[in-house]
Amino acid sequence: MDFWVLVFSYWIHLLATAIWLGGMTLMLLVAWPALRRGTLAQNHWLAIQQKFSPWANGSLLLLLITGFVQMTNDPNYSGFLAVDSLWAGAILVKHLAFLGMVGIAGYVQAALYPAMKRLELLAAQRPALAQAEQEKLSRREIRLLKLNLACAAAVLLFTAVATAVQPLG
Repeated sequence: MDFWVLVFSYWIHLLATAIWLGGMTLMLLVAWPALRRGTLAQNHWLAIQQKFSPWANGSLLLLLITGFVQMTNDPNYSGFLAVDSLWAGAILVKHLAFLGMVGIAGYVQAALYPAMKRLELLAAQRPALAQAEQEKLSRREIRLLKLNLACAAAVLLFTAVATAVQPLG
């Protein structure tokens, strides 16, 4: 493959990683305290999350495309699902963790955000019920944030393992 295509792929991959992890860090540093205090409705957190979603989705897509380019150009790559080395095992675990991040993002956007929107409507009519439901959603979101962070840490760890492996030949 052309050297500059690979350089561009690495550059975009790193930018997408920074956007993804920066957004997750923002969520953890801002959302977690707000969720623990139960001030989710007051701080417009849902609107912030929904504005970040296109950036997160775009980052995940770019990570997928550029990661494929990089993986298939690595001398250690033996083929699809050929787990014949430490490098291939690390890449497999990395991809499983990446799929976990994609699954979490999909669940949050398709199920959790709509539940939070419904909760906003319910809060005006039945505040006591809305409070109990808000606590459940907050606990669920915190669990998902932790799980997403664990998946991201696994992606970075197994990227480091694969990077440290010397090329074959």
